[in-house]
Amino acid sequence: MDVTARTDGRGPAELRSTSIQRGFLDYAEGSCLITMGQTRIVCTASVEDGVPAWLRGKGKGWVTAEYRMLPRATHTRTPRETNRIGGRTHEIQRLIGRSLRSVVDLKLLGERTVWVDCDVLQADGGTRTASITGAMVALYDALRPRADKPRAPAIHPVIEFVGAVSVGLVGSFPVLDLCYGEDVAAGVDMNVVMTEGGRFVEVQGTAEGEPFDRNALDTMLDLGIRGIKELIVIQKSALGL
Repeated sequence: MDVTARTDGRGPAELRSTSIQRGFLDYAEGSCLITMGQTRIVCTASVEDGVPAWLRGKGKGWVTAEYRMLPRATHTRTPRETNRIGGRTHEIQRLIGRSLRSVVDLKLLGERTVWVDCDVLQADGGTRTASITGAMVALYDALRPRADKPRAPAIHPVIEFVGAVSVGLVGSFPVLDLCYGEDVAAGVDMNVVMTEGGRFVEVQGTAEGEPFDRNALDTMLDLGIRGIKELIVIQKSALGL
């Protein structure tokens, strides 16, 4: 694959066209629709009084996440996960929860639980990373101290922003923000989750065939850092910050 000939005409260090529509749903305390290329995900954040039993009486809150993909989010129908979720779904929603908790002061949250739901309307690669990026906006909005949000804490508990993006080696070339076609063809696929302050929540990369060296790792990581910085600007713009 020629690095100048990505399927959608992007350069190797370019994000897909990305937008975040804040307040996408009327009833959730925080919500948004994030669009990255052809991937579209609705993210909501719901605030409830109370915490899981193991946290009661400790003066701390909790942030947890659920992730689902609609049956026709992909080219063929995927059965709904009803009675039991699959391993991939479980892994992704745990990652979303960890990523968001990493930037929330749970003591300032108080004994409240924030449920974050990420529902994939259409998938074209990068759904877990786009979910984290969109969920951050929904979470921040849900916890803004406002008169019409009685469950929001008096002081905003978000310490900093967090974003996520995919990177990879496609035909030996490092590229940012892989669409599905690139993901399938990638020799190395990596997900990077990073806070605004430059600290990592997750760096997970896998070679599908030939192993990759340290130089390739550093190049991909640099691309991921660059992409996440751009995404955090988009997050803040959507929130009017």
